Amino acid sequence: MEISFTSSLPTMKQPKPDAEKTFQQIGLLNAVEDSYGGVKVDVEESMDCNVYVHLLRASTTQWRKQGKKGVWIKLPIQLANLVEPTVKEGFRYHHAESDYLMLVQWIPETPDTLPANASHTVGIGAFVINDTGEVLVVQEKNGAFKGKGVWKFPTGGEDICKAAIREVKEETDGFFGKSDLFFVCMLRPLSSDINKQASEIEAAQWMPIEEYIAQPYNQKHESFKNIAKICLSKSKRNYTGFSAVPMASSSGKKTSYSYFNKLQAENEKSS
Repeated sequence: MEISFTSSLPTMKQPKPDAEKTFQQIGLLNAVEDSYGGVKVDVEESMDCNVYVHLLRASTTQWRKQGKKGVWIKLPIQLANLVEPTVKEGFRYHHAESDYLMLVQWIPETPDTLPANASHTVGIGAFVINDTGEVLVVQEKNGAFKGKGVWKFPTGGEDICKAAIREVKEETDGFFGKSDLFFVCMLRPLSSDINKQASEIEAAQWMPIEEYIAQPYNQKHESFKNIAKICLSKSKRNYTGFSAVPMASSSGKKTSYSYFNKLQAENEKSS
């Protein structure tokens, strides 16, 4: 005869750990405070999605208790598997670069004051003129001027000073669906030799500035016409424009530039 015994004692439930102990057991994401009451998280190491979600939830709870506001999470492209779980936890896209994606979340029950992504791009036109009054012009293989036979200045983006020089060496152009602040920088060539970038540029040559201005495209489009006139005035020393004035940063480790009218720049130096 087989006899089975069933315990009549009630099952005792284990007490739930408090929040602080849970944080200690799970751990938190490494974060640094920003200057606006929020935190920044730079995820660098790969991890299982489930582990990451637990860390993110525990961290968000902790940040909320601490009264933090905006949370910025930077995910490198090699950790793209963490983008979806981050979005499911209430984060949204802020901006993306070639090697990372930035996601943000506003924690408190107050109006979200996180700044939007940059709304403008800075375009650079390189006005390179030699001693005989000729300007360096190119025809593009791609982009808005493809196949139109328009000779134009080398153009592109990035830092104003560096881009003006770089664009002469490597012609690139792009449109990002944002407002464009366009600067024309005057340069003097060190050589008359031209080495065009074959992948982007159909042709490149030196052209008399008057011939450049007289192009039908420049005469038809007001913005191009005005830029051409300003360049002609500048070449004849009838236009001042802006001068790049080097400025030391507050830390003293990096030099930046402020742009002044030439007369203003001279006044700044003398004062």
